[in-house]
Amino acid sequence: MTRLIPIALVGLAWEAFAQRGVVTPFMLPPLSAVSLRIWSDASTGDLALNAGLTLYRALAGFLIAAGAGVALGCAMSRSALMRWFFDPIISVGFPMPKIAFLPIVILWLGFFDVTKIAMVVLDAIFPVVTATMAGLQGVERELIWSARNMGAGGRALVWQIMLPAALPQIFTGLQVALPVSLIVAVVAEMAMGGYGLGGAMMTASRFADSRGVFAGIAEIGVVGFCLVKAMALLRRRLLVWHQEADR
Repeated sequence: MTRLIPIALVGLAWEAFAQRGVVTPFMLPPLSAVSLRIWSDASTGDLALNAGLTLYRALAGFLIAAGAGVALGCAMSRSALMRWFFDPIISVGFPMPKIAFLPIVILWLGFFDVTKIAMVVLDAIFPVVTATMAGLQGVERELIWSARNMGAGGRALVWQIMLPAALPQIFTGLQVALPVSLIVAVVAEMAMGGYGLGGAMMTASRFADSRGVFAGIAEIGVVGFCLVKAMALLRRRLLVWHQEADR
């Protein structure tokens, strides 16, 4: 709970600054007014609808990116041909702002959820691939030699030795990809409109609804915080055997 104290202090500073009238309520509405707007959205069901749609798009894209990213990272670490083909693509594509591809994806897939999910996958897969490759390449050679000397085949070597040993690094990539998924889902909603937290913020902005915009920011912050904490909890549960659990 002590980690929430800085957030509470920021909230109190926000409320005090807004109440002093240094800026207009349109530019910075008080936190109390924003909280009432969030309560109103929750009471009418708008918050549950928008948050649910955003979470659906972000998590669907994240799960696809996680599975495809781990599989591609394994293939690149095991095959020189796969590494030769995909490594330049990963190197060029990772730093690129993938949201620039949104107009193309819209042309191909239309204004549907599949477009927003595809954008999430396109952005979130890169940290998973690179983390998987780094984790597998960092597995101690002694573990691999010992497994081979005991008769482990290629598939058993990957599933029983290399992937478990690389799991902490893979989880690091997943922990990066999860908030990226939420960010991309919100940005895609803001660009395409419709329901969702990002779309609701843009609708509020068009109608000069300042409280609605700031309420959307707060709602996205809370959703992101919960996702990050849930992933951290999952990591601790699955890596209870790892030495990092003792820290």
